[in-house]
Order: sequence, then structure tokens, then C-alpha cells
Amino acid sequence: MPDPQNKTILVVDDEPEIRKLVAAMVAQLGYAVLTADSGEHALTLLRTHPQRIEMLITDVVAPGMSGPMLADKLTALQPSMRVLYISGYDHTHVVQSYIVGKGHALLVKPFTLGDLREKMDSLLKPAVRTA
Repeated sequence: MPDPQNKTILVVDDEPEIRKLVAAMVAQLGYAVLTADSGEHALTLLRTHPQRIEMLITDVVAPGMSGPMLADKLTALQPSMRVLYISGYDHTHVVQSYIVGKGHALLVKPFTLGDLREKMDSLLKPAVRTA
């Protein structure tokens, strides 16, 4: 299981209640949390935050800039960033393929703290290198 100490997670959602709930869950797991209410706000945080951001947690559908558009912009600036999409919708095969193809993950709402922990752990675990 990854060690959350000193790891910062960026939670982006345009709905304040969801953003606060997910941020509280991430904090309960021991991570430092940054929150943003839009893609533009998230980009500003990435550029100005002094520490590396380990993971982006974002909704798939968002006004202005979709979750995948935001993930593409943030990972272009910080390629090692992991991405976890959260969504209340059962997405099409195309979206699923895009998410998996990029090495990202999807967590369908509603989810439990245990569900979130499991997805975050799987994304943040160190890569196993083969010789």
C-alpha cells in the first residue's frame, strides 16, 4: 500500500458539495489535498504549488473544460501525475477505452472510502520493473 505522507492530491469538481466530500475522504486517507472548482483553477494550482501533485481526481463531465481535457493539460505539464476520474454516469465504451488507454482509472459515484482507497492505492503503487 502506498504511503500517503507528503503526497498531494488535487481534487477538481464544479459542485462544491462533491468537491468538499471527496477532499475530506482523501484527507482522511492521510494525503494533503488541494481543491479546485474548475480546470483553469486546477492549472493555476499546478503551476503555483511548490510540491509535486501526485494525483488528479476529477469528474469526467465539467463545464468549460472536461475532465479528460484537464487531465491532458496537467499531465503534459507533469507527466508522472496519476489520474482518477469520478462520475455518476455509466460511460460509453469510447470513454472507457480513452481512460484505460491513458493509464487512468474510473470510479463510479456513489463510492465508499474503501473504494476510493483501493483505486488510489492501485494508481499510486510503485511500478514494478522487469529486467
